Amino acid sequence: MRRILQIAIVLIFSVCVAGFVSAATVNTKVLRPKPKNPSVNENQHARRRMSRLARSRGSRRYAGRRRHRYYERFYTSSFAEDISDGDQTAGEDPVVRAAAMDALGNMNGTVVAIEPTSGRILAMVNQKLALSSGAQPCSTIKLSVALAALSENLITKDTEIALGRRSRLNLTTALARSNNAYFEAVGRKLGFDKVSYYAHQFGLGELAGYNIPGEHLGTYPDEEIPAKLGGVGKMCSFGEGISMTPLQLGALVSAIANGGTLYYVQHPMDADEVANFQPRVKRHLDIAALIPEISDGMAGAVNYGTARSVRVNFNEESILGKTGTCSKSGTRYGWFASYANTSVGRIVTVVFLQGGRPTFGPKAAEIAGRMYRNLYDHSFFANGPSLIPARAAGQQPTSGITQ
Repeated sequence: MRRILQIAIVLIFSVCVAGFVSAATVNTKVLRPKPKNPSVNENQHARRRMSRLARSRGSRRYAGRRRHRYYERFYTSSFAEDISDGDQTAGEDPVVRAAAMDALGNMNGTVVAIEPTSGRILAMVNQKLALSSGAQPCSTIKLSVALAALSENLITKDTEIALGRRSRLNLTTALARSNNAYFEAVGRKLGFDKVSYYAHQFGLGELAGYNIPGEHLGTYPDEEIPAKLGGVGKMCSFGEGISMTPLQLGALVSAIANGGTLYYVQHPMDADEVANFQPRVKRHLDIAALIPEISDGMAGAVNYGTARSVRVNFNEESILGKTGTCSKSGTRYGWFASYANTSVGRIVTVVFLQGGRPTFGPKAAEIAGRMYRNLYDHSFFANGPSLIPARAAGQQPTSGITQ
């Protein structure tokens, strides 16, 4: 009996051990990590990637534009030699002319300096270009548009115009930064008839000079340019469809500098004409009350805006101005019209450049800054323009500054 009991115990123990081993084997298989399912993970990765791409579709559109970026080709050189050949200089101020020539250097352009209280041209470097039929005024047309809008009580210097859901701008900042959208909006509110009327009042579309041999006439269209070219908006932001001469721009800025008198600009030919010079008034503009409204913007252009390159060379006196940059038919234009707002007298300077990529408005402003630097160093702002040129008639000053 005892033998049978021992055998039974051994059998029961064997069965238990076998069951335990089997259970352990099953449990081990259950606890083993499941193999990864590549198809599921790839789908998840694809969904995440598509989500990121959807969020950044604006960046993808921008990147697409960069891949197809248009590079404008220019066919006019920004540099030229002997640009002053043929200039008639016997009646010009020798210090002003030397300062202008030194500042312009070998850039393909012209510099015109005007006494704003009389319309006398103190210097005109590269007279062939200065007296030509002109070019698109680019952003310098904004001075005319600003005066027109102020005259119509459409805006003040602090009136903010909405340019988008979150963007608003006033006249001072728009002039300083040369904001195109602002002036397009102002131009559309004015309409072509009013824009054209004031432009002609300010001297566009007519000769600026009085009996200046060789002066050509700029053009101002009789009707609004087609909508596909931007309509009146582009006329008021870029000067599209308009041709303006450096003398016309100089006459307008002189009127701003002197309080509203639009003079005929005159270019004395010799010492006798300088000694007997008589100012000639074209018309009086009703803008005296408006000048403070645009002065902050013109000063802002030099202090922190598109014309701040003036300050690279000159900081001693207050300069107010407006730049312009645009291109047409393979030629880029760079404008800067300004005046020195000093307590002892003012001088208006117009710099106009034409060429390729080195040509633009801030470069014209830099040249004006060098010219003001030269004039200041030779006490021009203290002494004023000379009544009779120091040099003999017909003798041109050198390109360097001389006493």
